[in-house]
Amino acid sequence: MISGLDHVQLAIPRGGEEAARAFYGGVLGLDEREKPFQLLANGGLWFEGEGLQLHLGVEADFEPGRKAHVALIVRDLDGLGMNLRAAGASFEPDDRVPGRTRAYTADPFGNRIELIADGDGFSQRR
Repeated sequence: MISGLDHVQLAIPRGGEEAARAFYGGVLGLDEREKPFQLLANGGLWFEGEGLQLHLGVEADFEPGRKAHVALIVRDLDGLGMNLRAAGASFEPDDRVPGRTRAYTADPFGNRIELIADGDGFSQRR
């Protein structure tokens, strides 16, 4: 029986680590975690935040996830929106789901990311 979600992995193109650090670490505020030595040669990065692990893996024939996405819980959605726009990233509010305050952005590689206001996430409702 499944008891939880350990991590999510998104693909990035070869050589995208510095742009990923700037976006996921700098703009989104996630903490970079050291990958195990045995995996360093694969490239990519690992990030961690409160209650989540996000792995970025290098994919040779990279295509961004434009429909598939991760959904991150955000304490200050408006503040993050300002940070994203200041960094030149998109921030598109979406009110199509009643009871959800959320928005979408994309990482520097075009991967879709959903941002949900803290308290409005599906996993937060019992």
